[in-house]
Amino acid sequence: MRVTIADVAKKANVSKSTVSRIINGNLEQNTEETINRVLKVIEELDYKPNALARSLKLTKTNIIGMILSNLQNPFWANVLEGVEDTCQSLGYNLMIFNSNEKAELEAEHFRSFDIRQLDGMIVNPTLKNIELYQKLVKNGFPFVSINRRIYDMDVNTVTVNNVKGAKLAVNHLIASGRKRIAIFLYPPEGISPRIERLEGYQEALKENGMKIDSSLIHIVREQKGEIVSAVQNLLKGPNPPDAIFSTNNVMTLEVLEGIKKLNLTVPGDIALVGYDETIWSKHLNPPLTTVKQPAYVMGGIAAKKLIDLIESKDPEKMRPEVVALEPFLIIRDSCGGKKGGIVFD
Repeated sequence: MRVTIADVAKKANVSKSTVSRIINGNLEQNTEETINRVLKVIEELDYKPNALARSLKLTKTNIIGMILSNLQNPFWANVLEGVEDTCQSLGYNLMIFNSNEKAELEAEHFRSFDIRQLDGMIVNPTLKNIELYQKLVKNGFPFVSINRRIYDMDVNTVTVNNVKGAKLAVNHLIASGRKRIAIFLYPPEGISPRIERLEGYQEALKENGMKIDSSLIHIVREQKGEIVSAVQNLLKGPNPPDAIFSTNNVMTLEVLEGIKKLNLTVPGDIALVGYDETIWSKHLNPPLTTVKQPAYVMGGIAAKKLIDLIESKDPEKMRPEVVALEPFLIIRDSCGGKKGGIVFD
C-alpha cells in the first residue's frame, strides 16, 4: 500500500498542510522540533510524493551541504576556507551544519537535505549512522567523506596520511634524544585519524628499536579537564615520560595546562609535539612543534570532487576513490634538539 501525506501527518501528529509546507521547503511557520519530527516520519515511512520525486530529479539548486563533527576545532576553519573558495569559483553555495559528534543530530541534518533539495554533501562523519551513509550511496546521492574513512564502504574520501604524520612526530622526538614517549588520544571508536595516529606512533617506536609500553598510551575521554588530570597523574608517577605526543590541537592546550600546573617546563622537563598547526602554535612559550595537515587543500579537493560528481553525466562510471594527502612537521622549540625547519619525510 502506497504511503500518503495523510499517513505522514497522522504519525507526526500534525496537519496535512504542515507536512506539505515542510516538503516544499516553507519552513518559517514551523518550529525546528516540528520540522525534524516530520522529516523523521517521512524517512521512517519512506514517503516519496511524486511531485517531490520529480523535483528532486529535475531541480538543481547549486547548493551543497557540509556536516562537521566539531566546529570548535580550529582545524576546520582552514578546511572550510578551502571548501568555500572552491564552491565560489565553481558557482555553488555552501550550507554548514554541525553534528557535535551526536548521531541523532547528524541524522536530522541528513533528513533535512532531501527537503532542502541540496545537490550533494561533504561530511565529516560521526560514524554512528552507517545505515544512512549506505542509503546515500545506494541512492546515488553525491557524497564525499572528509577527514575520516568510513570503513567497509566504497565512498569518495579525502583524508590525510595520519600514520605518516604520527611517525614524523615520534621520529623527531627520538632524534631529539627522548626515550620515553607518551601518546594522548581520544577514544578511537572507529575514527580513522585516531586509529592511524596510534598506529604511526607504534610503528615509529618499533622502527627505532624501542619497546611499546602500554603505560605510555593514554586514551582519555573527550571532556574538558580530563586530559589535564591524566597528564598530571602520568607526570607525577614513578617513571614519568620525557616526551608527550598530543594527537589533537584542542587536546594540546590541556596537555600544556597539566604540565604547567606541576611547575614543569617545556622542553626542559618534558618535550611536546602537537597535531595540527594553528595560528597560536608559534606564539606559545616555547613555540610548539606541530604536525601540519594541508587543511585548505583538503577542503578544496573535497569540494571539487563533490561538484564533479554532481555535474557528471554518468556518475556511476566515476569509481569512488580515497585521496590521502601528505602531512609535514613544523619544527620549533618545544622538543629541544634541532630547532627550526620543516620535515616532509
